[in-house]
Amino acid sequence: MPLLPAGSVVLPDPDAVARSAAERLVALASGTQRCAIALSGGSTPKRLYALLAGPGFRTRVPWGRIHWFFGDERVGPSPEAGSNLRMVREAFGPDSPVPEGHLHPIPTGPDPDAAAAAYAAELAAFHGGGTLDPARPLFDLVLLGLGEDGHTASLFPGKPAVAVTDRWVVGVPEAGLAPFVPRVSLTLPALASSRLTLFLVTGEGKRAPLGRLAAGEDLPAGRVRAQGELAWLLDAAAAG
Repeated sequence: MPLLPAGSVVLPDPDAVARSAAERLVALASGTQRCAIALSGGSTPKRLYALLAGPGFRTRVPWGRIHWFFGDERVGPSPEAGSNLRMVREAFGPDSPVPEGHLHPIPTGPDPDAAAAAYAAELAAFHGGGTLDPARPLFDLVLLGLGEDGHTASLFPGKPAVAVTDRWVVGVPEAGLAPFVPRVSLTLPALASSRLTLFLVTGEGKRAPLGRLAAGEDLPAGRVRAQGELAWLLDAAAAG
């Protein structure tokens, strides 16, 4: 097996990755009065969300305690705008167990900077202030994926958003991969303000970026930190 990022856990397949993440989410949320989770896009997270709303986990998830935010979103006038929100709603199903007002989508207006500012204000209002405090993380759980170029959320290699440290949310005028539509993304400081961060990584296409990260290459995903635990849940195909 090739070198893997620190904190890697190798599981048999995408279903096992989703189940492991679900168990961790339930344990974490059950120990809090109010839980803030940052959601990721992608096929593996979608599997997780559908699992949470399904018969095996639906009654175990403390839905009334959880507020769901987004790590990034496609915005602007293109048909892709709001795709992560659509995916999450589809995964939770037509009889979604998420209470009214507990899903906090990123605005998808034409100006990514304006959308980012609006979402930052919503996060600050929920958090009770605009300052990150190590003793009181912004999120209880951050879910992330890994792009084949090493990006995570909408923080792409070589793009200015990766270097932003004075804001929680940033507009990304052009993505680093297709579709090249505007995005809004949480910044590295916001992602780091978490009790638990889980990367969900599956499929053979992720072997190369995982190897690059393990070798110490400076990729956006490798810059992610967490106030608490940071773990990589990988399937066997991604781990090689």
